Amino acid sequence: MTRLLDCLPADWRDATLIGRIALADGPTPVMIRNGRLYDMSAFAPTSADLAARLGQLGEAAGGELGRDLGDAGAFSVATAWEHGEPGALEVLAPVDLQAVKAAGVTFATSTIERVIEERAGGDLSRARDIRETLQERIGGDLGSVKPGSDDAARLKSALIADQLWSQYLEVAIGPDAEIFTKCPILAAVGFGAYAGVRSDSQWNNPEPEVVMVCNPDGKPVGATLGNDVNLRDFEGRSALLLGKAKDNNASCALGPFIRLLDQTFTLDDVRSAKVSLRVEGADGYVLTGESSMALISRDPLDLISQAFGRHHQYPDGMALMLGTMFAPIEDRDAPGRGFTHKPGDRVRVASERLGVLENMVTSCEKAPPWTFGVSALMRNLASRGLLEEA
Repeated sequence: MTRLLDCLPADWRDATLIGRIALADGPTPVMIRNGRLYDMSAFAPTSADLAARLGQLGEAAGGELGRDLGDAGAFSVATAWEHGEPGALEVLAPVDLQAVKAAGVTFATSTIERVIEERAGGDLSRARDIRETLQERIGGDLGSVKPGSDDAARLKSALIADQLWSQYLEVAIGPDAEIFTKCPILAAVGFGAYAGVRSDSQWNNPEPEVVMVCNPDGKPVGATLGNDVNLRDFEGRSALLLGKAKDNNASCALGPFIRLLDQTFTLDDVRSAKVSLRVEGADGYVLTGESSMALISRDPLDLISQAFGRHHQYPDGMALMLGTMFAPIEDRDAPGRGFTHKPGDRVRVASERLGVLENMVTSCEKAPPWTFGVSALMRNLASRGLLEEA
């Protein structure tokens, strides 16, 4: 049995968390505060509304504005691999109407791996030799240079002269970050769900990330965890295949909850967060790793400003994946073949102050299809009387 506590931050009783669960009536925004779980749908019918109206909550928050569902520690959770006991919660992705954006190549390690994909043309068998060459030539420089700086410009000139320049290096150390749309609104899956990998991909991996959540004014209100499932062979063949590499059924996992920024959890806690990855295969294979947000090349506020501003607004708010610090290269099968997913992999992304996001890998074709879109949500909320003007 998976308990709700198993996916919450270590200091969850001190944290204020918002998210979504599936109740009998439909998807419902919830809040965990002072250890209690509250149904917030009468106050804010969507997660986007709840994030936008945080200033109206006050200290009483859930107690006065939400329906008390009980002590959060008393609940169990249904997952794709165990349905759980009667009454187990289905934890949905914590965002709904927010745009889901992502920043790419924001860590030196993942930058080198993107260059490897490009130079290998998506061919996994060529990756090891290319990796050794690039690590020797540019590995140390990337981690120490500030994007957009004079040092970055000098490094770019040197790499061009050495015929090592790449479009990925442009967004890694140039002035402009890579920002793309990860998935349509309502398409992300939550804790305990299947995560999808296209069945025609032969080289792919999880991308554990910290995700900032912003209100309609572009202000960060909290953070959560994400898995930006990536098809390395697709993107390696051509960067123009980014959409096919990134946006597929069940290929974006977010959760478990959004931890709100407050006196117990600040942007500096986001900047110093450590994120761990564990992949357990049905074949007995285990992959583990840990890294720190302190290694990111661009500050979270810089990435937010590049996604959200006078050039682009998001009236329902935005979730921004800050980029992965992991690029698994350990051999899983034959020597030199590196890592790729297999069906049945359990992927666990964890951070002490944000909780645990765990999903099971299947093919995009076998994962439950995405059928509940915006029109379905609006009809559901209307049938529940939740769209009446406040």
